[in-house]
Amino acid sequence: REASVYMGITIAEYFRDQGYHVAVIVDSTSRWAEALRDLSGRLEEIPAEEGYPAYLSERIAEFYERAGRVVTLGRDGRIGSVTIMGAVSPPGGDFSEPVTSTTIRYVGTLWALDTELAYRRHFPAINWLRSFTKYIDLLDEFWRKYDPDWKKYRERALAILEEASRLEEIARVIGEKALPDEQRLILLLSEIIREGFLVQNAFHRVDRYCPPEKQVKILKVIISFYELAIPLIRSGVPVDRLRELESTAELLRLKEKETVEEIEEVFKKLKKEVESLKVEYEVKTA
Repeated sequence: REASVYMGITIAEYFRDQGYHVAVIVDSTSRWAEALRDLSGRLEEIPAEEGYPAYLSERIAEFYERAGRVVTLGRDGRIGSVTIMGAVSPPGGDFSEPVTSTTIRYVGTLWALDTELAYRRHFPAINWLRSFTKYIDLLDEFWRKYDPDWKKYRERALAILEEASRLEEIARVIGEKALPDEQRLILLLSEIIREGFLVQNAFHRVDRYCPPEKQVKILKVIISFYELAIPLIRSGVPVDRLRELESTAELLRLKEKETVEEIEEVFKKLKKEVESLKVEYEVKTA
């Protein structure tokens, strides 16, 4: 178990040096760390936290540092890369245990799987609050090709999800209807983001693959709905009226649309319905 990880990354580096882009999947680094602990115990080394060797952090760092993009030796200057995807299995989902906490310190991206999401049949069951990436700035140029404001949509969506997580705790105690409409709107948007954007059906003909342009468009429409709804809520329009809009239900099914043009049609319909609410409640906006 201890040697297999190094053998795998060495083979990956062999192909990388030939100009290939290689992905290495390690399942799992937790079992590898357990093998290090067993070997350390047999060598009678002084144990550190939870019996793991004191050099655990160093070994994990050395392993992940072997990933990266290189210009290979030779006249043609080929470019190769190794991407490491390591699975960590924390006992009982405890992210503070040594292997998990050390891994989080060195990796550039974390997908934190959540059993509660899996029980709710929310797939992929990735917890959006625990997960992170350090590559946002590196990806900026790529995503700007599809929409210059993509980062704004992402930040707004994350802020809504974080706020909704806090409000859900309160709603469990006092009930959602006891919350102000502005906070209920946050919960509505959180539901739309989760069900209409984050959930993906691998067996659906359209939803199993989503091109970048469509991803950005869906998120833009959802965030635009929030920006259109806020002035109405502050002017006294009940959040239930927004929930009852026909286009609000369609936001949950945007991922099933095949083209960006179809998504744009839903957005146009949404704006018309919002304008109708403005007239009905005599809302004046700048």
